[in-house]
Amino acid sequence: MSPDANDEFTLYCDGASRGNPGRAAIGYAIFAADGTEIAAHGEFLGDRLTNNVAEYEALLRGVANAHTLGIRRLRVRMDSQLVVRQVLGEYKVKHPGLKPLHASALERVRRFESFHIEHVRREDNRRADALANAALDDLISPEGAN
Repeated sequence: MSPDANDEFTLYCDGASRGNPGRAAIGYAIFAADGTEIAAHGEFLGDRLTNNVAEYEALLRGVANAHTLGIRRLRVRMDSQLVVRQVLGEYKVKHPGLKPLHASALERVRRFESFHIEHVRREDNRRADALANAALDDLISPEGAN
């Protein structure tokens, strides 16, 4: 894909953790300006991870994919108010485990010519949520064991 330099793409991303900490996964989808989905991914991250770590990982991996696709103008929408406000600098990053993820996110978003991030309600982030939950569901045994 070679995106038009003037096009703004939208990345929806979500992290999920069952147990918090618990089994965690991410999901993200990238859409062109006309609403066409150009990339989607769900991935299991592992056990004993928090929801906030999963949210940051979803952002990091989605942004990395957008960069690989050659996207230069990106709008991120996610339902993690904490991550959005930390990336915007409105909230301090106090948890030591989130500091390196936050620093990496800031470094990666600076690569874009234009970058915006905004909080959306969970129901407005359904595609990314579904991808993250599908990644979790594929790895949970029929007995529901963790």
